[in-house]
Amino acid sequence: MENLRHGRCSHAHRPLRRRVPAIGRRRKAPGPEDQHKIAIISANRPEWILTDLACQQAGAVLVPIYPTISAAELVFILNDSGAKLLFVDDAEMYDKVKILRDQIPHITDIFSFDRIPGVRHWMDVPAAATPESEARLPEVRNAVSPDTLATIIYTSGTTGTPKGVMLTHGNIMSNVEGCLPILPVDEHARALSFLPLNHIFERMVTYVYFTAGVSVYYAESLETIADNLREVQPGIFTTVPRVLEKLFEKIMSKGHALTGFQRTIFFWALRVGQQFEINKRQTPWYKLELALANRLVFRKWREALGGNIRCIVTGAAACQIRLLKLFTAAGLPVLEGYGLTETSPVISVNGKLPKDRMFGTVGPVISNVEVKLADDGEILVKGPSVTTGYYKRPDLTAEAFHDGWFHTGDIGVMLLQKFLKITDRKKELFKTSGGKFVAPQPIENKFRESPFIEQIMVVGADRKFTGALIVPNFENLRAWTKGQGLEFPSNEAALKDPKVKSMYRDAVNRYNQYFNHIEQIKKFELMPREWTIDGGEMTPTLKLKRRVIQEKYRDSIERLYA
Repeated sequence: MENLRHGRCSHAHRPLRRRVPAIGRRRKAPGPEDQHKIAIISANRPEWILTDLACQQAGAVLVPIYPTISAAELVFILNDSGAKLLFVDDAEMYDKVKILRDQIPHITDIFSFDRIPGVRHWMDVPAAATPESEARLPEVRNAVSPDTLATIIYTSGTTGTPKGVMLTHGNIMSNVEGCLPILPVDEHARALSFLPLNHIFERMVTYVYFTAGVSVYYAESLETIADNLREVQPGIFTTVPRVLEKLFEKIMSKGHALTGFQRTIFFWALRVGQQFEINKRQTPWYKLELALANRLVFRKWREALGGNIRCIVTGAAACQIRLLKLFTAAGLPVLEGYGLTETSPVISVNGKLPKDRMFGTVGPVISNVEVKLADDGEILVKGPSVTTGYYKRPDLTAEAFHDGWFHTGDIGVMLLQKFLKITDRKKELFKTSGGKFVAPQPIENKFRESPFIEQIMVVGADRKFTGALIVPNFENLRAWTKGQGLEFPSNEAALKDPKVKSMYRDAVNRYNQYFNHIEQIKKFELMPREWTIDGGEMTPTLKLKRRVIQEKYRDSIERLYA
């Protein structure tokens, strides 16, 4: 433990070259109710993953919980899982749990990673080990089999009570083995980790790193990612599209601040990058332009990300094609993938080789997973990485599986008999009062290409037309109003200005042309503040909680149809 370095980016050193998690010989695994449950609420840090690995070796079940979780959901998860031990990272999180002690009777001990007066430190656990317990560890470790439950991950979902997804050691390791040949990782690479380890995406990829011998560094926070990238100089990191969008917005703000010839060159390079194609032959003239754009502009982008990026892996939501093209043209290939917590998580992902990549798709299905499309286009999955079911919820398990296939709830198509493309969420499709179906996600993804639109939610179920709630990008809007000579006393006041409303109407009309009459946004309402995780409008993976937003902003929606 003394080998852990704490600094700007904590580095988890690599004694773990073995496959993670450890899997013994196949034998009858204990039932989920027979295993000890250990919960953890912490930001990413080496202690998080070491606690995880210790649970695996001891045959315990880790229950990871998002630090941003509400008090009500926290109480539900701790009681539903029956966790007896709880690890927290700091005093703030301990205080959050402390006031709930009367509501979580199963918890017998709380340990902290930071040293907090009056709270047991996590290093008290190994210090309490006896010679007898240490002697039993090999026997306990060897009893762990592929069928042994490794973790219960409660999905926040967009509505309703959290449900615990059960994943075994075999589930997770099969996904590690399926993804390992696809990603450009080896023992010489470094990885920066900032997506929550509570989510199976970052956690499974961490096991890929360990298996390949990659050094893992943990970012201080989302706000320090840019500094941490320059410091660590990683070869790979995983992200969600929203972080890439924020990164691109910063690049654009610097571009807009340029003047004269430098400004001209910057925006010329952007136009060159947006013409990039991965699967099509480019003309010699374009190749020359791209080489020049790389030398004059894109080289600086790579340096800003540390200068060693081999690839960026993104998932959880659709990434804008223009960003995929731009970053790839700039020598920062973005590999978009797809999966669910229930599938450990990766189902498909674009590969490191150009033949295994297609913009606008989530790539080929990985080798040890089987996919087929139902008659209505729903994506069905079968394979060793698919969950054994939902904890204590046989009803939900039966609902999710039919004839051995897991129903994802996502709608997709297969392009060139190889590349999977997600078109929408089955439950998010809605029908207007005229009986026409509308898929909101493609509309929202397109509209977010506007530099003035931060977030958007399309509405219109059982209504006579399609509308939208739009959250402006207030940084860009402020710059625009300044250029127009307008005042910006507050978000609310700015959104009432006729010129601002007119500008957004023009933007909506510009993007409406990409959709048919039924899908076009007829009316919209501008929202004065961003939707956030803390505000309850977003899931921890930055998906819209549609029903929450619909209820919270019911008056705004009603005004659209008044």
